[in-house]
Order: sequence, then C-alpha cells, then structure tokens
Amino acid sequence: MRIARPFRRLLLAAIATLTLLGALSITGRPARAESSAAAAQSTAPENSTDLDQILFLQIMPIKNGPNRGKDAYTLAWIPAPIQKYCLGKTHDSCASMDYCLRTTNRDVSMCRNLGAALTHMPAYPRDMSPRRMLSITLFPPSTMQGFDLLQKLAATMPHTTPQLFSMSARVKARVRLTRRPDDDDLTILAILSTPPF
Repeated sequence: MRIARPFRRLLLAAIATLTLLGALSITGRPARAESSAAAAQSTAPENSTDLDQILFLQIMPIKNGPNRGKDAYTLAWIPAPIQKYCLGKTHDSCASMDYCLRTTNRDVSMCRNLGAALTHMPAYPRDMSPRRMLSITLFPPSTMQGFDLLQKLAATMPHTTPQLFSMSARVKARVRLTRRPDDDDLTILAILSTPPF
C-alpha cells in the first residue's frame, strides 16, 4: 500500500493536468492570421518592429481542398531598390532578381538568365529593411482586420496566369518585421487601405 500511494498521487495529478488541457483545447480557437494589432502587440518578440508598409498583391486561385475555387492572396514586400524592376514581372521573376542581387555566386542558371539586366540593378544597402523580398499567402476565411479590403481589391484585378506586379495592385498594411541573425520574418497584422494612398 505504501508503494501504491505515490503512484496514486501521480495518477491524480496527471488526470487533473489532462482535464485542464482538455478544457483549454475546447475553448481555444484554430490558429489564423492575427485578428488585431493590439492582440498581437503583447506577443511581439524583442527583435521585432511593427510598421505600416506598402505590399504588392497577387491572386492565387486555390485548386484543391475545402476552399477550392476561392482565391488566396499573396502579399509581397519588395525591397525598394528593385521595385521598379519587378513591375510587370511575376513573383518568381522578382524573387530571382532579389536572390541574384544578394548571392555571392551569380553563376547559377537563374542569375545567368537575367543577363545584362542584373548589372544595371543597384546593390542593396547594408542596413536595408527588409534584407530580402518577403512574401506571405493569406487564405480565406480570415478574421484579420481589413481582410475585406483585400478581397474587394482582388475582385477588381484580372485573373490572369501568370500574374504580374502592378502599382494598382498594392495594399497598405500593418506588418511585423522580425530580425533574426540568419533571416527576416514577416507577419501581417492588418490591412489598412487600398489605392489610392
């Protein structure tokens, strides 16, 4: 009986913990985009900054799953030095330019395909923010503030494949930029407005 008593206490503690976890999982909500900047502010890492930024929008039709037939929205933060080179280009073309400007080895096929155009593009400043092109794809439904603005803008855009970056397909968003030693990370907190800004 003396041996069983410590195990019984351990078992009761485990049951209490599982009950608490079960209650939390029932009341918790599925993870989605940040619903408000205020709620996200409390969870901001020390090495992050919240700011308002202009992001480029592209529409990605969803081909599979429960949201099939709906649109997903890719928002890209393009570094200022290459924005004018990315206009009229696809996301992949812009990402290739971004990569080739940052890499120390331009002897890869994607950089060779850029040819002379790469020599005309300005080098990135050391203190540039962000340090590379960042993009994130948002899927409906979303409780994010201003998500309806994003959907209204997308409804006015032509659904062509491939889509090209355009000055008319941009949004102003509250974003969180998190700096890490190896990379930057982007979180969209809210969509604030659509053109004209």
